[in-house]
Amino acid sequence: MEPTEKIIRQAEQLHDGELAKEIESLVKVYGSDRSALIPVLQQIQKKYKFISSFAQQEVAKLLDIHPVEVYGVITFYSFLSSEPKGKYIIRLCRTIICDLAGKEEVEKAITKEIKIKVGETTKDNKFTLEYTNCLGMCDLGPAMMINNKIYTKLTPEKAVSIIRDLDKSD
Repeated sequence: MEPTEKIIRQAEQLHDGELAKEIESLVKVYGSDRSALIPVLQQIQKKYKFISSFAQQEVAKLLDIHPVEVYGVITFYSFLSSEPKGKYIIRLCRTIICDLAGKEEVEKAITKEIKIKVGETTKDNKFTLEYTNCLGMCDLGPAMMINNKIYTKLTPEKAVSIIRDLDKSD
């Protein structure tokens, strides 16, 4: 093993040890039965922007459920992910109502601004662009949510302005 690979592996092991302790503390807060699964996963997702394979294994072990069940929950819910996401997760509503209100033009403007397609993350890990099902803002569409903030009555210009403001704030 090369020296660089050894250092990387040691860093990953240190991180995994810290993550295991964090998951143990989450289980103490939410409990160790099956009903704790989603709240524990939500907290991991909130902090790390994804749920690693190691985290999935630890959660399964501590909740005494099969790792496939943990993975199944992660892949079922669109707000959980087993893949790393950007700092800002842009979720564009893809309901028929938002489509009729001009979502396609908003999407084109966003993809042009951040230079990625839906389902991708920018190289600097700043933005991830995804579709989501109904945000509950049908009367104010098109709508998008960035992290936990909802934006409504979007125009291409308004969407780009929001993204540029986020980009400048860092």
